[in-house]
Amino acid sequence: MTQTINTTCPYCGTGCGVTATVDGERISVAGDADHPANFGRLCVKGSALDQVMGLEGRLLHPRVNGRRTNWDEALDLVAQKFRDSIAAHGPDSVAFYVSGQLLTEDYYVANKLMKGFIGSANIDTNSRLCMSSSVAGHKRAFGSDTVPGCYEDLEQADLIVLTGSNLAWCHPILFQRIARAREQRGGRPLVVNIDPRRTATSEIADLHLQLAPGSDVALFLGLLDALRRARKADKTFVKRHTEGLSDALAEARQWTLARVAETTGLPPHDLRRFYDLVIAHDKCVTVYSQGVNQSSAGADKVNAILNTHLYAGRIGKPGCGPFSVTGQPNAMGGREVGGLANMLAAHMDLDNAAHRALVGDFWNAPAPLPDKPGLKAVDLFKAAHDGRIKALWIMATNPVDSLPDADFVRDALKKCPFVVASDVVEKTDTNAHAHVLLPALAWGEKDGTVTNSERRISRQRPLRAAPGEARADWRIICDVAARMGFRDAFAYKHPSEIFAEHARLSGAKNGGARDFDISAHAEISAAQYDRLAPFQWPAPAGEAPDDQPKRFFADGKFFTPGRKARFIVTSFRAPAATPDAQHPFVLNTGRLRDQWHTMTRTGDAEKLAQHIAEPFAELNPLDAARLGVEAAGLVRLGNARGEVLLRAQISERQRQGSIFVPIHWTDQFAANARVAALIAPVVDPVSGQPESKAATVAAQAVAPAWFAFALTREKPAHIDAAYWALARTPGGWRIELAGLAPLADPEVFARSLFCVGDCELTALRDERAGAFRCVAAKDGEILGAFYLAPEPVAVARAWACEAFAAPSAPLALLAGQPPRDARDPGRKICVCLNVGVNTILDAIRDKSLISVEQISDATGAGTGCGSCRPEIERLLHNAAQAATV
Repeated sequence: MTQTINTTCPYCGTGCGVTATVDGERISVAGDADHPANFGRLCVKGSALDQVMGLEGRLLHPRVNGRRTNWDEALDLVAQKFRDSIAAHGPDSVAFYVSGQLLTEDYYVANKLMKGFIGSANIDTNSRLCMSSSVAGHKRAFGSDTVPGCYEDLEQADLIVLTGSNLAWCHPILFQRIARAREQRGGRPLVVNIDPRRTATSEIADLHLQLAPGSDVALFLGLLDALRRARKADKTFVKRHTEGLSDALAEARQWTLARVAETTGLPPHDLRRFYDLVIAHDKCVTVYSQGVNQSSAGADKVNAILNTHLYAGRIGKPGCGPFSVTGQPNAMGGREVGGLANMLAAHMDLDNAAHRALVGDFWNAPAPLPDKPGLKAVDLFKAAHDGRIKALWIMATNPVDSLPDADFVRDALKKCPFVVASDVVEKTDTNAHAHVLLPALAWGEKDGTVTNSERRISRQRPLRAAPGEARADWRIICDVAARMGFRDAFAYKHPSEIFAEHARLSGAKNGGARDFDISAHAEISAAQYDRLAPFQWPAPAGEAPDDQPKRFFADGKFFTPGRKARFIVTSFRAPAATPDAQHPFVLNTGRLRDQWHTMTRTGDAEKLAQHIAEPFAELNPLDAARLGVEAAGLVRLGNARGEVLLRAQISERQRQGSIFVPIHWTDQFAANARVAALIAPVVDPVSGQPESKAATVAAQAVAPAWFAFALTREKPAHIDAAYWALARTPGGWRIELAGLAPLADPEVFARSLFCVGDCELTALRDERAGAFRCVAAKDGEILGAFYLAPEPVAVARAWACEAFAAPSAPLALLAGQPPRDARDPGRKICVCLNVGVNTILDAIRDKSLISVEQISDATGAGTGCGSCRPEIERLLHNAAQAATV
């Protein structure tokens, strides 16, 4: 029987609705046309969700010290170790490190167990790494962690300022909503893109400000003063509904145009144009993300932005306001339940005695709730390293690859007496150091809720039964809680019961005193929960359901003690580390279009490896020339913490003196690309968020003795090369390789990659050129191909991958190039429609195409999810420039 099930995407914080069609074992996905976040559109990652549901590599059974066991033994051991540690060393000797990948129900019970029943606030989340500076900024200004606006504001604005946000790649559906609005409204909203790199997002921008890394506060201090000089204050709003303006303006007055230009490195005429645009457009939205948050001054950057909106009264109204977009599918849900070490459930405050008493009484907690914040992410792992944390439970995250100073984190896990990991994948760089592994449900198996960046709560629904012995995270937590003596407080039988309790707590003694209130769902039944449609909070009890967009602060009522918003003085501070002779480059890290976090999910999707298949370091051409780094060569980046070895990507879009490296590659997918190992554990003093975009590094050109490219049916268990990066490809795996010493026997090396000994090898050798290539076959099936050269290998990779996937791959594969009557499609730009860069460039040249729409009509590129359209725009621009030379 075919079923259609509406669920929610598990990637970014956009929170797109997904319609899954389940026909037996077969599952296909499409955008949910009725979901108000995406109205039927999905990005490339969302459209490939059916490819990440395989069971290869899944953790399907509990394991203790590497040995398969049963649930009772594993849970008994976890409960015993936590009880023993608490008895011997107190509740602060244990900790949970959780994740924005958890559902709200999972998050809720984890927070309840740690803060309410264990009696410690030592629960923090990987969301600390992406949006805690926004939380801190919101609370300082508004008295609450409130995102004021809605997605509709992006379409209704006349000006959008995108700062520290590569929206085109990191939140593609929101980017497409903006692009569509511009098409329909004759170029409105205008877009300003503020980023040290020219990214795909820059393609839509009317103005790109390539500011110096970390100089955002100076830029927005200058904007506040420009608004003052232009007399753009909303005097009535400021007088009635805010406080602290005079001190904030006194700081801003010091930031003349000349001083801002000197600090940011921006030309004064670009600054003047930016300030004039903001002054001229009251309907202005400022969208910000990791480029603002991931900073040792992240909270001040947020408040510098908020100050400009408060001053001009541009908040709480259609088409205007500050807008923090979150990186994870349930970062917002984690904030709602108090998943951060310094928060309480239902947006209540840990440092508020009345709130602690309210939550403690509601939970019937055995002792008063902790009255001090727990250890935030970076400090939590320092405590594990120095012995203060004796038992640590990691849920749905991979800190050995994602936290700063990642090698230190790995050492901390080695030293910690007891480490538990709940995960869906067995082999991760973190799980290698866990004493107990607990198999959790993956997307498509989970049942619960998530909250997106506009405060909209949606359901994730199961598409299939749990595989193996995997269990829901909330169930695992409750089973441990019961064994620790708290059975009655965690006796939930269904996630709807947890959601209902969460809703009741949100309304307890609220009456509008707190922003978060979903008490309209306090009595929700399992059947109602199953049918729950996406809704935006607040949704207090007794209020009639309303599908209209909900904005905060239109009435000027905030959640500070005096109900007034606060201007925060933000003094400019440079990043903690500044380039010097030993480490002259600023290292910027971030996400790619088609990958997600540490690739535990997206690494399984062959479709998602076609765009970018290996890690890289993006350098400015002048920096590359000075270092002697050649395109497609290798570059080593390093500092006192470690080093990485990466493919060089040379681009004028990179700011001189800066290097960009994606965050996704781990020891599971590359030889040495864990870029977080180079990031210092420097944090914002207010938010505790690490500074992940301003490390300093040295860069060195590396001259390998050989380069190679390989295709294999099986994933090699071990690769003996200084540089390698592997990725899924149709029919197997593709591998980029390089070595620092000559290969003793290329044929033996190739066979080790193919994972077969008994096969027929067709080989070509050129001893003089130092080249070797071979194709391995057995019983008529191609098992692998290997191409070796002393320089980056000239293989038509996209064509070779397609030929390798064919049922009978041709011996032409040995040549590494298509036959004369065929064309290499080139690197895939549009993976939805399988359109490569060469196909697009050929169409532009042969048909004299001048628009993305014409390219889409001619090739199909950009007609799927649309995530590739900015890159197509760039190809079109480059082709036009080349034609005029």
